[in-house]
Amino acid sequence: MHRNKEIYKVTIVGGAVNVLLLLFKFVAGIVGHSAAMVADAVHSLSDFVTDIIVLVFVHISGKPKDKSHDYGHAKYETLAMTIIGAALLAVAIGIEYSGLTQIILWAQGGNLAAPGMLALWAALLSIVLKEAVYHYSMAKARQLNSQAVEANAWHHRSDALSSIGTAIGIGGAIFLGQRWTVLDPIASIIVGMFILKVSVDLLRNGVGDLMEQSLPDAIENEILQLAASVPGVAEPHDLRTRRLGNHYAIELHILMDGDITLREAHNKADEVEAILRQHYGPDTHIAVHVEPN
Repeated sequence: MHRNKEIYKVTIVGGAVNVLLLLFKFVAGIVGHSAAMVADAVHSLSDFVTDIIVLVFVHISGKPKDKSHDYGHAKYETLAMTIIGAALLAVAIGIEYSGLTQIILWAQGGNLAAPGMLALWAALLSIVLKEAVYHYSMAKARQLNSQAVEANAWHHRSDALSSIGTAIGIGGAIFLGQRWTVLDPIASIIVGMFILKVSVDLLRNGVGDLMEQSLPDAIENEILQLAASVPGVAEPHDLRTRRLGNHYAIELHILMDGDITLREAHNKADEVEAILRQHYGPDTHIAVHVEPN
C-alpha cells in the first residue's frame, strides 16, 4: 500500500504541473499565434490524460491475487505503460502532421503568422517545470521499481524536449523576421521525431512484457548462477522467465543427488527460492522443479 501511495503522490504532482501548463500553453498558443505552441499544449494534455491512466491502473495492479488472477494484477501496470506509449505515438503523429501542413503552406507561398512573446515565455516555463518533474518522477520510478511511473517520467521528458524545440522555433520566428516564421513548424517536426522514438521504445517494452517476453540474457544468466551457487544443486536448466508488472516470474529445473531424502531435496529447493527472492525481491514468483542426478 505504501508503494501505491507513493505512485499516486508522484503522479498527482505531475498531473498538477500538466494542468497548469496545458492551460497556459493553449492560451499562449492561441493569443501568440503559434502552431507549435498549440501542438505543445496538446502534448501537455496527453500528459494529463496519461496521469489519469496511471492512477487508475496502478490502483488495479495493487490488488492481491484472487480466484481469477492466480498471478495477481501486476500486468495492469504494464498495460498502463503500453497505453502511455500508444498515447505518445498518437501525439507524435499529430505533431508531425500539423508541422508538415504548415511547412507545405509556407512553401506554396502562404504566410505564416509570426508567434508572439507570450508563446516563447510559455515554452521556456514548460522546459523548466517539465524537466524538474521528469527528474523527480524518474527518481521515484527507480525507488519504487515502477514501469508505469518510469513511462510517465519519459512522457514528462518528451514534453520538455518538445518545449525546447518549440522555444527555438518561436524564438527564431520572432527575432529573425517574417521570412523565418517557418522555423515554428520545422521545430515541431523535429520534436515530433524525439517523441516518436520514446513512444516506440515504450510500446516495444510494454507489448513485449504483455506477450510474455523473456527477461534479458544477462538477468537469466545471473539467475542460473545464483541457483547453482546453492551447495548440492547442479546444472540449473529449462529456465523460463517473464515480467509481472514490477517483479519477475522465474521457473527452472535443478539436479540433485537422487539418494537424498524428499525432505532434503525440498529444503534445497527452498534455499534456491530464498536466494532468488533475496536478489530479486520478495514478490518474485518462483517455481523450482527438482530432478535426480
